[in-house]
Amino acid sequence: MSELEEVVLQEDELEVLRLKNIEWLDIIRWANEMEISKSTFARIYNDAVYKLSDALINGKVIKMNK
Repeated sequence: MSELEEVVLQEDELEVLRLKNIEWLDIIRWANEMEISKSTFARIYNDAVYKLSDALINGKVIKMNK
């Protein structure tokens, strides 16, 4: 497994994934929960989804940086 490329999800990326995909909060509540703007939340979410997609499609290891 050490030879596989890694995709690292940062703590804030994990949190936005949790809020949007597990808690199902609307974007205003998501942003308020994290004390960030809606556009920042959307950017972090899009980055996290890209990383997950890259890892799944290209067979990379997903590492969580907490």
